[in-house]
Amino acid sequence: MDIQIEKKKFSKSKIITFAGIALLLFLIIYVIYATSGGAKLAVSKERISISTITNGVFQENIPVSGIVLPITTIYLDAIEGGRVEEKFVEDGAIMKKGEPILRLSNTDLELSLINQETSVYNLLTQMQISQNAARQNTINRLNQFTDVENNLIEAKRLYDLNTKLYEKGAIGRQEYESSVNNYNYQKQRMKLTKEVLQQDSISNKQEIQQAKNSYIRTQSALKLMRKKVEDLVVRAPIDGQLTSLDAEIGQSKNKGERLGQIDVITGFKVRVDIDEHYISRIYTGQKGTFSLNGKQYTLVIKKIFTQVTNGRFQVDMVFENEVPKGIRRGQNLQIQVALSAEKQALLVPKGGFFLKTGGNWIFKLSEDGQSAFKVDIQLGSQNTKYYEVISGLKVGDKVITSSYDSFNEIEQLIIE
Repeated sequence: MDIQIEKKKFSKSKIITFAGIALLLFLIIYVIYATSGGAKLAVSKERISISTITNGVFQENIPVSGIVLPITTIYLDAIEGGRVEEKFVEDGAIMKKGEPILRLSNTDLELSLINQETSVYNLLTQMQISQNAARQNTINRLNQFTDVENNLIEAKRLYDLNTKLYEKGAIGRQEYESSVNNYNYQKQRMKLTKEVLQQDSISNKQEIQQAKNSYIRTQSALKLMRKKVEDLVVRAPIDGQLTSLDAEIGQSKNKGERLGQIDVITGFKVRVDIDEHYISRIYTGQKGTFSLNGKQYTLVIKKIFTQVTNGRFQVDMVFENEVPKGIRRGQNLQIQVALSAEKQALLVPKGGFFLKTGGNWIFKLSEDGQSAFKVDIQLGSQNTKYYEVISGLKVGDKVITSSYDSFNEIEQLIIE
């Protein structure tokens, strides 16, 4: 008797088929689950910086570097060229106005001074000779005038006498006419003598004035020449400290060559380099601050040098109130220059995230702090500590501000 064998419901091939389908469904579900919400990355809390969005006082500023300089510097140039014969002080000496620094020699200049002095003395001698001759000439003219005047008086006396005698018939007409002619002659002679004396006086005055003017001009030239020789001794133009003295005994210096400088040590200024990007936002009266020995000081922009060199321009800043004690020429200061007034704003601390995002988005933590998601934001101005938040965040939000270099294409961070 045959035994009927029951047919199996699942064959081996069916089992393999069902297993394959199940595996495919699992993979599909896994992919859907894995891709839902974007790519994720687990990060350690210790490896990231988490900051809180705050509301506070914000002022846009830029960090700059400045060097301390004397408030005033006077340059010493060789007014006249010459050979360095003597140095009275050394570089760094504290000088009083008028004190000698060094002495130059210039034989050509000294010889010119001697010639000029000789010319002045010769001119003075000629003036004295001319004046003496003029005086003598005037005396002679006055003597002649006296003689003519006396002759006129005598002629008039004789004329008056003869007129009376002639009217009485005591003298003849010939004698009377002779006295009339003589009297007229003496009057004409007196008139001419006065004119000559007057012209002579005017001529003498003109000659004296011309000689005087010539003497004054020559004296001025002599004075200028003496000043040039005196300038061979270089003196301190103001009270201050002698710096950068470049002169050695026996060295020749040309006219106009820089010898050194005098720094006024009663005050200081700070010369600051600023990127040309900010040139339109820098103006006189703008303030900056820096800290030294635990104390903050304020500087004010006094002068702007608009010439741009290697992408930077310079400004001079002065201390608004107190000058730090012990500050020295050449000292470097790190200064924060304010570009805007203070205002209330949402603030996010500065960090490495900006290099990757450009301030367009940031990782914001969830409320439980277990994860962080990308959110779009808009940032405004910045200073050395904060960015101003325009939109996308609110007070109390926690964000990741450290570098995003290892977060490429990541949409969500799982914080462990």
